[in-house]
Amino acid sequence: MAGADPAPSLGEAERGARGGNNLIKRVISAIVLAPVAVGTAYIGGWSFALFWTLAAVAVLWEWITLVAGPGNRLMFLSCASAIVVAALVDWRGRPIVSFLLIALGAFAATIFAPSERRLWIVSGIFYAGVMALAPLLLRVGGDDGFLALMALFAIVWTTDVLAYFVGRAVGGPKLCRSISPNKTWSGAIAGALGAMLVSAGGAHLVGGAFKPEALGLIGFLLSAVAQLGDLLESWIKRQFGAKDASHLIPGHGGVMDRLDGFWAAALVGCVIGVLRGGFEGAAHGLLLW
Repeated sequence: MAGADPAPSLGEAERGARGGNNLIKRVISAIVLAPVAVGTAYIGGWSFALFWTLAAVAVLWEWITLVAGPGNRLMFLSCASAIVVAALVDWRGRPIVSFLLIALGAFAATIFAPSERRLWIVSGIFYAGVMALAPLLLRVGGDDGFLALMALFAIVWTTDVLAYFVGRAVGGPKLCRSISPNKTWSGAIAGALGAMLVSAGGAHLVGGAFKPEALGLIGFLLSAVAQLGDLLESWIKRQFGAKDASHLIPGHGGVMDRLDGFWAAALVGCVIGVLRGGFEGAAHGLLLW
């Protein structure tokens, strides 16, 4: 056709094909990883502790590679050792000692870290430490611990799915264009409202002492926090010119990319639970109001 320019159409078709392939990879990865996360949460014990310790070590490796480049083996091993021991101590019921071990690992990292990257490396140890310790603290408490993890999974997954699809379908104003240009307010609001409804519905379904209105508000809060965690991780990657933290998970990038929202929600959920129920009743404190 006269005046037609096929280049934009081909570019759009190519981007659409890549987006479709990426979505397929995301779905397959989720199908593989979600049952493992749920299964270890149900079983608890050493398998659950091992799962989140490995996730934390992977996050630490991605973080150090991102901010300091590859080849920092000694620094990574020293920091990873602190996280592994801290997770083991936390699993054995000594959470305060585990926090001290994370702090000790951060102090040790200052010995190996380049001066211009020292603050970034120390921050990474605390970031990875939260990934290991927060789920372990919330899992304490038998059935309440399992339900707390299921609530977190449901909130974060609902938020991710609705924010992605509603954001693409509805579009509209960008949530934070300078950090993550694809995220929209429509997707963010849909994700938060969906998480609120899922949380309230789950509380109604379980019944007993669980209050739907209280857990609905908790779901909304943790959904918003999860989205802030996603933006935080995007901002960190932008500081170092990276699109993904790594390529460990097809369609998702790295472990940090997959767990950024969960990391933030687990941190805030754990803080709420500990403040209300203590270290031995963090799940109870988060769920029962």
